[in-house]
Amino acid sequence: MAQPQLSVRSAKARDLAHRLAARENRTIAEVVERALEMYAVGGKTQSPAPDFFTRLVEENPIEEDFDWDTFLAEQRKPHKGIDL
Repeated sequence: MAQPQLSVRSAKARDLAHRLAARENRTIAEVVERALEMYAVGGKTQSPAPDFFTRLVEENPIEEDFDWDTFLAEQRKPHKGIDL
């Protein structure tokens, strides 16, 4: 029985699929399936940047009276420069 086929008009996509299939020792269909599965899952796990930062701040509250200037001053180290 004939396998369903996917036609790709992009030469770049076709060449990339061929290279990945050869490198991974898989069929082109397997490479495309895995890529599409990862793409489908990736969209669900990532959130827009504003939502991410809002959630980050809610999960890790910052002390209101934290002295950033002192903290940064303590972390600063002079650069020795380049060795000539």
